[in-house]
Amino acid sequence: MNIIRAQQIAESPDMKHVTYHGKSVYIEHVDTKTEMATIHFLDTPEKQQRVPVSQLEEH
Repeated sequence: MNIIRAQQIAESPDMKHVTYHGKSVYIEHVDTKTEMATIHFLDTPEKQQRVPVSQLEEH
């Protein structure tokens, strides 16, 4: 995924189907300088992690 699309999804009130390594995630924040996203997996919302935006996929 590109950085602009990741930002659009993070700012959107609508839930989009995004995955990281095949698992559904929610994008909480996108850092445009580092091109990293703060996400959490939908099945474990209490655990956040930072991942490269390029490894996120929209379906």
